[in-house]
Amino acid sequence: MENMKTEQKKSTILKQLFISNFLLSSCTFGGGFVIVSLMKKKFCEELQWISEDEMLDITAIAQSSPGPIPVNASVILGYRMAGVTGAFIAVLGTILPPMIIISIISYYYVYFKENRVIQIALQVMRAGVAAVILDVVINLAEKVWKTKRKLYLVMMITAFIAVWIFDISAMLVILVCLAIGVIDLLLDKKGRQEH
Repeated sequence: MENMKTEQKKSTILKQLFISNFLLSSCTFGGGFVIVSLMKKKFCEELQWISEDEMLDITAIAQSSPGPIPVNASVILGYRMAGVTGAFIAVLGTILPPMIIISIISYYYVYFKENRVIQIALQVMRAGVAAVILDVVINLAEKVWKTKRKLYLVMMITAFIAVWIFDISAMLVILVCLAIGVIDLLLDKKGRQEH
């Protein structure tokens, strides 16, 4: 009986994972940062499956791993909720909408390219995407600010300047920040062992 309840609970989680990721991916334009913000609202605030700190960790890992951010985040979130099956279902829900939409657009490419209404709609969507990305940036910056760690604050400001003013590759900035984080962790561990 207990085993049946566990299976039903897992089945409900898998269904919710697929539907949530499918809907988020269907309505998200503008790249990975947009969907991560919506994932936070869905999985942290609405479903309360994970904490905001976990979502921040998932975002950091998804950004620094190869591949699209939404797929990476879905793998981690799905695995966290329902193991390997959860990861597969979450990724399936995330990749199906873009595959369907891109297939339709590629079939009607000439029509989309020359249609003035669609061009205007895409321009308007860019403004909305910019607002959502700005929301993500502000939320992530607030989380870093709340840590009150000078190293993190300096890294955040330096990374912003490096990317926006000096046009340094975001990937290089992420790798340098990762290296600094690992060194900080090792030094912190070593300091605790000495005391």
